[in-house]
Amino acid sequence: MQWSRRVVILGGAESGVGAAVLAKKKEFDVFVSDKGKIDKKYRNVLSLNGIAYEEGKHTASLILNADEVVKSPGVPEKAPMMQAIRKKKIPVISEIEFAARYTSATLIGITGTNGKTTTTSMVYHILKNAGYNVKLGGNIGKSFAMMVAKEKAPSRAALAAFGSPEGGELHAQAPSLREGRGGLYYVLELSSFQLDGMFKTRINIAILTNITPDHMDSYHYKFQNYINSKFRITQNQTQEDAFIFCTDDKVITKEIKKKKIRAQAFPFSIKRKVKRGAYLTKNKLTIYINPKNQTNMFVEQLALQGRHNIYNSMAAGIASRLVDVRKSVIRESLSDFQNIEHRLEFVSRVHGVDYINDSKATNVNSTWYALESMSHPTVWIVGGVDKGNDYNMLKELVKQKVKAIVCLGTDNKKIIKAFSKLVDTVVETCSANDAVRAAARLSAKGETVLLSPCCSSFDLFDNYEDRGRKFKQAVKSL
Repeated sequence: MQWSRRVVILGGAESGVGAAVLAKKKEFDVFVSDKGKIDKKYRNVLSLNGIAYEEGKHTASLILNADEVVKSPGVPEKAPMMQAIRKKKIPVISEIEFAARYTSATLIGITGTNGKTTTTSMVYHILKNAGYNVKLGGNIGKSFAMMVAKEKAPSRAALAAFGSPEGGELHAQAPSLREGRGGLYYVLELSSFQLDGMFKTRINIAILTNITPDHMDSYHYKFQNYINSKFRITQNQTQEDAFIFCTDDKVITKEIKKKKIRAQAFPFSIKRKVKRGAYLTKNKLTIYINPKNQTNMFVEQLALQGRHNIYNSMAAGIASRLVDVRKSVIRESLSDFQNIEHRLEFVSRVHGVDYINDSKATNVNSTWYALESMSHPTVWIVGGVDKGNDYNMLKELVKQKVKAIVCLGTDNKKIIKAFSKLVDTVVETCSANDAVRAAARLSAKGETVLLSPCCSSFDLFDNYEDRGRKFKQAVKSL
């Protein structure tokens, strides 16, 4: 093993620092570089582990001598340093790819344009309730690499071809999904950016919730590029693995016909009965793995209501049955599941008006689900950094449900152009406090104020969590 190989990590937040700690534990020459400021808690972790780092700059001489670069999801491909790294043909991988080399645990990966965070949280909730040794990470929760670094049992490292994105051995095949590997499960939310940096990672149970246009600015405005990114979750699966997907999604079903997917297929649908997977008949949800493995529950029993949450519950239920969670535990877990923060999160009722935080809705499709679930006249807070959005699919819902629009962003021209003829009132704001105050003035008892931005947050906020928390603070100050 070549312990002197140099690993450079771009990005000094959760993902990057986790990768750095794991690399240090494996005795590599590690360096962390962040163009911005590194948070104090992460600087402390780096210092305690004796890891060299820089912030506020990228020093070419300290980066371009890397044998391999681990790129955090937030580092844009178009950044000058990334262009220089690509020009030198230094292999670039994601934290997920790096960490997967060092664990023999069962990997359950969830991706999709929308629903992946809720579905990931559901799977984790079910397995946790079942008493499994399960950890939550990836694009949600803690760094996957940091958790691998802290694994107590010694794990197998696959380093035979380290230094090439084609390098690294695949996980050893498990006898079955039910048995797991060493009794440890990782439930990982995987963004398209994380998948782009995955080459040899084998996801044992892959879930694809849906695919609609998103991040088009990062994929050269070519939808097929984004589709290809999402399907990377299946790339190293074998016949022993499982691929769970929404068969009602036309993009997915069309793409499956073009792909050679080796994993066992478990589709889910609310429109038709499937031979194996999950389906809806009237108000009864059925999870069907084989004649001896069938789970039923009524839609009314689900903690999260709405069509999109039926899909999420189906996907999570299939995954849980595949690892042999008891039917009663699945039913109980789907009945008592608490929604995640910033996803259609009820904040408060003020003067008879309900305030809903859906800050995680950073694309059109996600906001469509939010608006579709509104049952009262709604003041819609929308805006941020547009990622190439096409707002046409929202127009009918806006006509039906929205009484006023509050723009929250630095450039609202596209939103105003799309919706100003559909609602009587559109106002512009540039802070969460101003947006909430404006929404409060425009709403009346029995109505709803919905923050569902449809855009990313980076014009006014650190991230969607920061946007959601500031919205909640503003509501509580009313």
